[in-house]
Amino acid sequence: MLIAAAVCPHPPLLVPEVLGAAAADPPAGLRQVLAACDQAVKAVLAADLDLLVVVGGGPETAEFGASAAGSLAPYGVPVTVGPGEPVLPLSLTVGRWLLERAGLAICAPPGEGSVVLQAVRRDASPPQCRRLGETLAGRAPRVGVLAMGDACARRAQAAPGAPDPQAQEYDDEVAEALAAVDARWLGSLSPALDGELAVAGRAAWQVLAGAAGGGQLQGRLLCMAAPFEVTYLVAVWEDSRQR
Repeated sequence: MLIAAAVCPHPPLLVPEVLGAAAADPPAGLRQVLAACDQAVKAVLAADLDLLVVVGGGPETAEFGASAAGSLAPYGVPVTVGPGEPVLPLSLTVGRWLLERAGLAICAPPGEGSVVLQAVRRDASPPQCRRLGETLAGRAPRVGVLAMGDACARRAQAAPGAPDPQAQEYDDEVAEALAAVDARWLGSLSPALDGELAVAGRAAWQVLAGAAGGGQLQGRLLCMAAPFEVTYLVAVWEDSRQR
């Protein structure tokens, strides 16, 4: 049963090594996003979980063991997150980095740990995502989910600062749904807009929606920022009965 969740973005620039010399004084918007991610992750880890699932988009739907690693070498820095072979997609690499940053040791052998690293195919259909979420939530009495995904990046592909009403409307509606724990609305998001609006988080959000089911969760939107013309949303869902 899902009893806590966090939603975080996965830009590689969250990791200081990617910023290089700029890490000493990162853009204010990026600092805001990272601080919110830290807050959301700590809230989920405080929920006395039996199982924590990190879910994020990838080329294929696949479950990875706790030793699986990810690499940021494609982004110009020789950083590996995790002790094993670097096989994780970017979403799970940054998710694992956030957990380790929060002090969580992810070291159990595959199949024996309390952390599951779950990739979901980026173009998975809404029913596929929801079913995966339902399955994951049923794997333990107290399950937490860290859903990794960026919102619209279409504005980054246009002239800097150019208005994009469709992208803004999409981001605003997702932010509202996350704050309201509106799993039904999140579950209805159209995959057709992923490419049109350059959205990287839809599949992960819909896995979370499936995991939430009809649970009594209360949401908080911690951050909505677009420091690089890509919208980053950070939210936390908690069991309202235990607040």
